[in-house]
Amino acid sequence: MTSAWLVDATRTPFGRLGGALAGVRADDLAALPIAALMARHPTLDWAALDEVILGCANQAGEDNRNVARMAVLLAGLPESVPAVTVNRLCASGLEAIGQAARAIACGEADLVVAGGVESMTRAPYVMAKAGSAHARDQRLEDTTLGWRMVNPRMQAGHGIDSMTQTAENLAREHGIDRGSQDAYALRSQQRAADAQQRGWLREEITAVDAPQGRDRVVVDADEHLRPHTTVAQLAALNPLLGAGTSITAGNASGLNDGAGAVLLASESALRRHGLTPLARIVGMASAGVAPRVMGIGPVPAITRLLARTGLTLDDFDRIEINEAFAAQVLACTRALGLPDDAAHVNANGGAIALGHPLGASGARLAMTAAFALRRHRQRRALVSLCVGVGQGLALALEQA
Repeated sequence: MTSAWLVDATRTPFGRLGGALAGVRADDLAALPIAALMARHPTLDWAALDEVILGCANQAGEDNRNVARMAVLLAGLPESVPAVTVNRLCASGLEAIGQAARAIACGEADLVVAGGVESMTRAPYVMAKAGSAHARDQRLEDTTLGWRMVNPRMQAGHGIDSMTQTAENLAREHGIDRGSQDAYALRSQQRAADAQQRGWLREEITAVDAPQGRDRVVVDADEHLRPHTTVAQLAALNPLLGAGTSITAGNASGLNDGAGAVLLASESALRRHGLTPLARIVGMASAGVAPRVMGIGPVPAITRLLARTGLTLDDFDRIEINEAFAAQVLACTRALGLPDDAAHVNANGGAIALGHPLGASGARLAMTAAFALRRHRQRRALVSLCVGVGQGLALALEQA
């Protein structure tokens, strides 16, 4: 099998819920990083793209009807370029990259754009059709995050714990106290602020010209970041699930808007198009866990990936584990035998500071890792996310 190479990557800034990117449609948002890649590689024959694969968790609003295909057309790619949207919830963007890499490895593609998008601000309310004439039991359900239109059998067999409740389950079962969670959240903010100050985040970001009322504004930095966060501020926040619980808005990721895209190529495509790669995709693995503790999913996914590749955790210079919640990351790092403050885990901060637009987060983690490998001349990076309804996904990168 041929190697799959990550050539280039970019993303939009991540906006807050109702923030600077609120006026950008989800399909337009998905097109932006693709168009940015096209602008950065003007001599590339973009008609040679074999596929565009984008992750998206919602697909109930402007991201419906195959948002990847709409993004292809809106970005100005040739109509001949096909596209598909994939959904592994929070890991959708990484799933897209892994699927692209597998297609290349199998010889079924040479040049692929992969990534993801989510506009949580613009996620619509939905209503099921009436079950009978004149029914009065219909209700609007918010598609921004979590369960809706629940199957009673699912609820009876596996529960329908909210994302916050799943993190609280992990905190309780793994003995992760509020102080440890807040300390982790503070480190995420501090590391992200440092990465922003050093220009490392700017390397990933393509500015967005976004509507704001009757005017337009250029958004060129992540909006969710709170660089002046203090321990006292975090400690003062009320727990989201009431007294005696530990998950707060400060030690959890946000609801955000954003998109990202990466260009992947085979070895022959690198030569044919004169491309210089950033990193090689070593492999990807997924695993399932109980939905009520979905946040522990990275642990079995990483374990499975290590077994497949013959690598160990010590072989990785960088590890990116998506910060859905501080309790969730800490449950994973402790299970993997890593210190709470490991310098090589989420070294540039994570979703607690930068935000978590569901379908785009996996793409951000992969590009953060790839750029960091080149910047610091490191060898390998491990990327992983937990997934709602009880899964984990992990991907390994190796510097070109």
